[in-house]
Amino acid sequence: MAVIVKYVVERNGEEKMTFTSKKEADNYDKMLDIADQLNLMLKHAEPELQDAVAENLSLFLASHQKSLQLLLKGKAFDEIQLEENAE
Repeated sequence: MAVIVKYVVERNGEEKMTFTSKKEADNYDKMLDIADQLNLMLKHAEPELQDAVAENLSLFLASHQKSLQLLLKGKAFDEIQLEENAE
């Protein structure tokens, strides 16, 4: 019999993702925190976004936060590789 350690990221009582390392789970949890904040910001967008669109956009931007930071600093998109934030 094997013992397997799992790290579960949970939001509002709902299991979002399971990881085998604490670092990966922490990174994903942090990405979800950022997505929540981006979603709050997008609620002020004009024209108004539907909730599902705002949530999907927030998750996309949060999961590509390093690329987004480079774009905001002026780097050209074709010089940036979109990579998942989890390390």
